[in-house]
Amino acid sequence: MTGQMNAYLLLAAPLAPLAGAIFAGLLGTGFIGKLRHSRLSHLFTISGVLLSFLISLYALYWTAQGEILNQPIYSWAASDDFRADIGLMVDGLTALMMCVVTFISLMVHIYSVGYMKDDPGNSRFFACIAFFTFAMLMLVMANNFLQLFFGWEAVGLASYLLIGFWHERPAAATAGTRAFLINRISDAVFLVGIGLLFSTAGSLQFNDLFAARHEIAGMTLPGTDWNMMTVSCLCLFVGAMGKSAQFPLHIWLPDSMEGPTPVSALIHAATMVTAGIFMVTRLSPLFELSETVLSCMLIIGSITALFMGLVAMVGNDIKQVIAYSTISQLGYMTIALGTSAYSAAIFHLMTHAFFKALLFLAAGVVILSMNHDQDIRNMGGLRKYMPATWITALIASLSLAGVPFFSGFYSKDSIILALAKGHLIYGSRFALIAACLGIFVTAFYTFRLFFLVFHGESRFGSIRPDPTAEHEKPGPHEHMGLLPGETPHNAPRIMTIPLIVLAVPALLIGGITIGPILFGDFFGSAITIDATRHPAMQNLAGNFSGAFSMAIHDLLSPTFFLLIAGTGVAVYFYLRNREAPQKLAKKLPALYRLLLNQYYLGWLEQKLLATGAQLSERLFLFGQLTNFSERFVTRFVLFVGNVLWKLGEIRFLDGLIVTGSARLIAGFSGILRRMQSGYLYHYAFVMIVSLLCFLLYFCR
Repeated sequence: MTGQMNAYLLLAAPLAPLAGAIFAGLLGTGFIGKLRHSRLSHLFTISGVLLSFLISLYALYWTAQGEILNQPIYSWAASDDFRADIGLMVDGLTALMMCVVTFISLMVHIYSVGYMKDDPGNSRFFACIAFFTFAMLMLVMANNFLQLFFGWEAVGLASYLLIGFWHERPAAATAGTRAFLINRISDAVFLVGIGLLFSTAGSLQFNDLFAARHEIAGMTLPGTDWNMMTVSCLCLFVGAMGKSAQFPLHIWLPDSMEGPTPVSALIHAATMVTAGIFMVTRLSPLFELSETVLSCMLIIGSITALFMGLVAMVGNDIKQVIAYSTISQLGYMTIALGTSAYSAAIFHLMTHAFFKALLFLAAGVVILSMNHDQDIRNMGGLRKYMPATWITALIASLSLAGVPFFSGFYSKDSIILALAKGHLIYGSRFALIAACLGIFVTAFYTFRLFFLVFHGESRFGSIRPDPTAEHEKPGPHEHMGLLPGETPHNAPRIMTIPLIVLAVPALLIGGITIGPILFGDFFGSAITIDATRHPAMQNLAGNFSGAFSMAIHDLLSPTFFLLIAGTGVAVYFYLRNREAPQKLAKKLPALYRLLLNQYYLGWLEQKLLATGAQLSERLFLFGQLTNFSERFVTRFVLFVGNVLWKLGEIRFLDGLIVTGSARLIAGFSGILRRMQSGYLYHYAFVMIVSLLCFLLYFCR
């Protein structure tokens, strides 16, 4: 069925946040004068995202009825048989992503009104997050690689601007640059994959590539015996690794915590990191033809899910713990992609967006109440000071840990069941072991964080924050952390409302939607699976008998006992015997330091970059080349610069262009001024002469 959805109404979904971003940017920079009130920025951006969310609901309604829209909007470039079009593809997959992106973005915008109210860059912040929403919507609504790549790069630009929002802090500026550079590396490989597909199919349209996929799968890379589809999909997956923070390209994501907390919620829940998962799902017809790439996704996703979760077990920064939790959950989504359970990956993406956004926004309330101290060792006992934040954080934590009947349980358990019931490809056994161990790890770090922040004795005001640690930027004339005798203060009501709203889908949406999303025809032709070779979802559907029975059945499964074990250890360590973690760390100092230093990947990166810089310097300069460049090259550059300055700037630009044009206009104006004498008979004479010339020309 086609024809019911209006393409131009759908186009307003990304353009509305873009319009809000432009207005907020103009207000924030003072470009339009003294009118710089931040409330106007809030009004424009929130209105734009709200309109986008309503249009997304419109798209979701029609796609649930079986409607699909795949329509070009305009042609950007054309040459012979090649056309580069800007168009829309709106099906079940796109509509679901649109709703998740716009809803989370709307909650973040509302929350940010209270969180960023005292920041001088308030309008600039709202312009950036609205632009972020526009970029992500352009990405998910694309029907071709050209538009997808535009959105892909635009979300990278938006993340750079937001991670380094407090650019006056060196750590924030460095974090933004690192995120930008690492993503550029993976994006370069991603672009190679697009180029290979275009060179074989001659088109950037998804439908054309899907139609030619079997032909491409029969080709080899010129000059090698490598399968063209395998190489192309592997390059595309490297791009997804960078965006979705898969090992070892994940190192930019923990540093992204240098941005304001609403940015962290937006990046980790609905935009940027979900782009890679969506892209692989959108291109499922291509990835299904390469088991080599599927195996790579399984192994890399497994490593990411387990080993990044282990880092979260020892972290002390509240935002970094949640950041490593995000990386681990993205690993689960990648495992689902590797086992061809694409719908399960998107299902977990959706549930994860709600409970992770809720967890980050709750962490933001905690950070503000602690005067921007992010060290969980300085917290404790916050339950009695912020009951609304406590209950919403509890719902998010239960969902993240995968407790039955909560949203996160249905999506995560579906991935593990699909992995267990899927076709055995290389790496599947390792992936199953890693995913099951990850249940214990996730439960432990989730409740460790929850207990240290909200339960136990109050430790604030007694332990001073580490002065060398990086924390969020305090307001003017504020100190970092609570002083002795101070107590946490409540957050504004406008920050509490998004927490309550997000708690509802974090609790309920998994059980409500698991049937149509995983076992119904919601995605339709948006996802293609070779059920003969990869029967994971088919086998899973045969054993599904409803959300309630799935949760009840899990109470007797090994995964539930791993969940109970992880929770129990967290209760013992952080509620019953608080000395036990320190004793265990002393018994295993090497392992503890390894996890605390995040496997030394950041240190290794710095060493490799420094070594590479030194090596290139030595290879290029050789000592004497330095003197040569100083004596000859530098003088030559100065000579050329002086010549260009005197001839180009002084003579040509200043003398001819600037001064000459001014003289020319002045002379021409003088002539025209003389012609405007003010006498009527002069004007009549000119009209008569002009009429005679006109008649002579046409009557000759």
